Amino acid sequence: MKVLKDILYKVSLVSTVGDMDREVSELVFDSRKVTLHAAFVAVKGTQVDGHEFIQTAIDKGATTIVCEQLPDALLEHITYVQVSDSSIALGVMAANYFENPSERLKLVAVTGTNGKTSTVTLLFQLFVEMGYQVGLLSTVENKINEEVIPSTHTTPDAISIQSLLRKMVDRGCTHCFMEASSHAIVQGRTVGLLITGAVFTNISHDHLDYHGNFDEYIKAKKRLFDVLPKSAFALVNADDKRGLVMLQNCKATHQTFGLRYPADFKAKVLSNTIEGLELDVNNRQIWFRMIGEFNAYNLMAVFGTAVLLGEEEEEVLMQLSKVQGAQGRFDKISIAGVTAIVDYAHTPDALENVLKTIDGVRTGGEQVITLIGCGGNRDRTKRPIMAKIATRYSDKVILTSDNPRDEEPMAILREMEVGVNPVDFKKTMIIEDRREAIKTAVIIAKKGDIILVAGKGHETYQEIKGVKHPFDDRAVVREMLNLLNKE
Repeated sequence: MKVLKDILYKVSLVSTVGDMDREVSELVFDSRKVTLHAAFVAVKGTQVDGHEFIQTAIDKGATTIVCEQLPDALLEHITYVQVSDSSIALGVMAANYFENPSERLKLVAVTGTNGKTSTVTLLFQLFVEMGYQVGLLSTVENKINEEVIPSTHTTPDAISIQSLLRKMVDRGCTHCFMEASSHAIVQGRTVGLLITGAVFTNISHDHLDYHGNFDEYIKAKKRLFDVLPKSAFALVNADDKRGLVMLQNCKATHQTFGLRYPADFKAKVLSNTIEGLELDVNNRQIWFRMIGEFNAYNLMAVFGTAVLLGEEEEEVLMQLSKVQGAQGRFDKISIAGVTAIVDYAHTPDALENVLKTIDGVRTGGEQVITLIGCGGNRDRTKRPIMAKIATRYSDKVILTSDNPRDEEPMAILREMEVGVNPVDFKKTMIIEDRREAIKTAVIIAKKGDIILVAGKGHETYQEIKGVKHPFDDRAVVREMLNLLNKE
């Protein structure tokens, strides 16, 4: 049990009614999870307003209510805490409740449109290789050393973050690497964290359905850097024109990485093949297992972060050359002369990066067959752009279902089809069923061809009408190669 007044430390209070010395069994913002003596924080979400469930929370045993608007009728046995912003209050309270675990390890947050998962995963793998006890918070999975904890969001809610960090500290972790999505930053999920360093990978067209416009999306990312303390470091991509924007009014130490423009941590691509990537880093020639210029950026972000955390450059590069990267990020399946690449690319920029990388390692005679869809209930404006990019860089394109969610798959595909130039219609087909689409790609592939299955990457499900059906692109690709005797 925690005392209410202690977990309200540093929370901006408007008013209080009731016993501030009340004991609190746990913090909850979902009324369905309320238990006896819990503190229920009424948060205004994008879908529902927690204020509508205050009475439900009380009925289930909550004895403390934290809210922006007090109920009309106040009950004598309940303590009410009025705050200016419930989301921010929740973050600060969660940090206090779990005794501020982020102050007891080195926490690095990575934000950007593309590369977040790869960067934090590489950092996790690198620091494990260097002998540290490490935590990971990512889209693919959360980890405490070798224990895997399923991940449901790019960035967990504020309570889950603090709870996981508490467990990491208790297990002896000295470092934690986390993704910080724009949604999480805006919703206050990163409030209450003492961040050692923040990394900006890049920014491009994504999540405009949520943020409204590109300027608001940029501002969302920038918020992470605006609140960094002087003791922290801010490492940004010097080759992205929004990188320096992130550093404006940022109190942390400013650092940059890149491939083209002057940067504190700079590399030059010496060779890029289907087998790996060779970089010149500070006059050292290092070979890495990953492929493509976009991975060169990820590697430099990781290199810079590790050095800023106090590690020796030589040791970092040596260990970094051994690591594999994240699941579903340019996963290569080479069988009987056919190479299939499964990648999470679900934004125009990410898809173009992957296709340009494939184009860069082609020998010239092989076909590139791209299979791509777009998620339902998400940014619709990128759909025709994705199709246009796919047809520009591919010999054949199959438009197929991704995670349609509550939308009709064919409606999504018709919106994508608008982006196909008339000259590219002959090489483009629409196959709604994703399994059939993968089967078709494998059927038409010949020895030497490259199949790109994009959009879902590490995901092991397909979400249709609120139900998540088992579906793993990597498993289906292997299955089809087997069935068609190409394995």
